[in-house]
Amino acid sequence: MRLHTTTWGTGERVALLIHGVMSDHRSWRRVGPALAERGYRVVAVDLRGHGASGRAASYGLREYADDLVESLPAGAELAMGHSLGGLTLSLAAAELSPGRVVYVDPVWHLPEGPEGFRAEAFAAAKGLSREAIRETAPRWDEKDVDIELATLGLWDESTAQGLKEAVGRDLMPAVPVAPSLVVAADPSRLVPARRAAVLRERGFEVRVVTGAGHTVHRDDFDGFMAALEGWI
Repeated sequence: MRLHTTTWGTGERVALLIHGVMSDHRSWRRVGPALAERGYRVVAVDLRGHGASGRAASYGLREYADDLVESLPAGAELAMGHSLGGLTLSLAAAELSPGRVVYVDPVWHLPEGPEGFRAEAFAAAKGLSREAIRETAPRWDEKDVDIELATLGLWDESTAQGLKEAVGRDLMPAVPVAPSLVVAADPSRLVPARRAAVLRERGFEVRVVTGAGHTVHRDDFDGFMAALEGWI
């Protein structure tokens, strides 16, 4: 599927941004312009079932990755993916061949069992109220809450079914296909200390943004940009 894209900047260096589940390119509303100010032409996608991109009968992880390959330029200097976008980017990285990669609290594992991931419960997030969003993301400003409400309205909650592929599996890359940084929340359910240690052994650099939740770049923009020092 050819995905909808949004561009910031006109620099010669290219940066790619891939958002997480339930969101769209607007989750990068501060990151995109900040990278553009640093000389990048920033291209952000809306994944299938999100934002202005098309809906589909299937939301498999490989399909998400194939969409990236079809829609984004290969050989970008930088590629960055959050959550589902991080997992999807890792599956497409060899074909996209970026110079450097940043994975932001990526979904390389979802726990199973009664307290683990349940697609139906996750899909119910489509009906979240403004008050519920504020409660789950207390560090966001009102503009991010407004964006979240808008993106939830566009989100196809059937995408939650595709995440079942990650439940109970270890999808961490065996090796980085390019110099790779993992930026984790504090604490992170997706990249806990034991997984961070494995990633370091495999050649990834791992940095933690103190106090930030899963949406690191929206919870603490300044801390997130500081974590990118030396990578952008």
